[in-house]
Amino acid sequence: MTEVKLAVGYDEYEDGQRMNTEIERLSASPEAAQLTSLIIGDWGQAYENSSDEVVEALVKHNGSFPALRKLFIGDMSFEECEISWITQTDLSPLLPAYPELQSLTIQGGTDLSLSKLQHDKLEELIIITGGLSKKVLAEIAAGSLPNLRKLELYLGVDNYGFDGSLEDLLPLIEPGKFPKLTYLGLKNSEIQDEIAEAVADAPILDQLHTLDLSLGTLSDKGAEVLLASERIKGLQALNLSYHYMSDNMITRWRASGLPVDVSDQQKSDDDEDWRYPSITE
Repeated sequence: MTEVKLAVGYDEYEDGQRMNTEIERLSASPEAAQLTSLIIGDWGQAYENSSDEVVEALVKHNGSFPALRKLFIGDMSFEECEISWITQTDLSPLLPAYPELQSLTIQGGTDLSLSKLQHDKLEELIIITGGLSKKVLAEIAAGSLPNLRKLELYLGVDNYGFDGSLEDLLPLIEPGKFPKLTYLGLKNSEIQDEIAEAVADAPILDQLHTLDLSLGTLSDKGAEVLLASERIKGLQALNLSYHYMSDNMITRWRASGLPVDVSDQQKSDDDEDWRYPSITE
């Protein structure tokens, strides 16, 4: 695998460097034809500038990257730009431009859209946000990804863009929606208990090898329903790490014999039971 990461830092941006120029330069390089993985980092003041020029440049030069299989848009550290400040755009034009793409990872949910989510070969879709909008959830549910094996969504909190509810997530777990899905991650959520209760006996579990409900506010309430589920017992892996479960519940999980990760226990703040997902801002 040949992997390249492109980034335009603050100083470079101030000096006139632009991401579309970097993509054009890469497209003209000898390694372009063998490139299988491309990571787009900071495109310069991403808290103000959207990823429009990234999409335009990648679509324009798609013929230069025939081997591209993995694409990551928005790989930035918090020093470069907080996740919830990264300004995205409609990324769906990338899909027809790269018909052989197998993996798409997106970081940042502000102004994100996937208006025409159709791709015959995409196997992996990962969206990392401090708050994912119900608009994007609806676009995923309305999309056509017949070969999708892994769906991993960092849902976040309402203060940073999550304006949905459990009802907006239910279409994603309908039988037949993603016929080849084996890894489902509905994680980093402030409604993790509700998600756990909804997924615990959902038919989609019968096709999964991994259920990832990590990084959220899962408490004993949601965990109790999961532990009682017969369908959960068919999983090869259950990720509940970063959680708010009690010591007793952790002990019960460990005694269950199930392949579960219950590491990284959190404690609620004060007596009002304030619980926070791992990634918000």
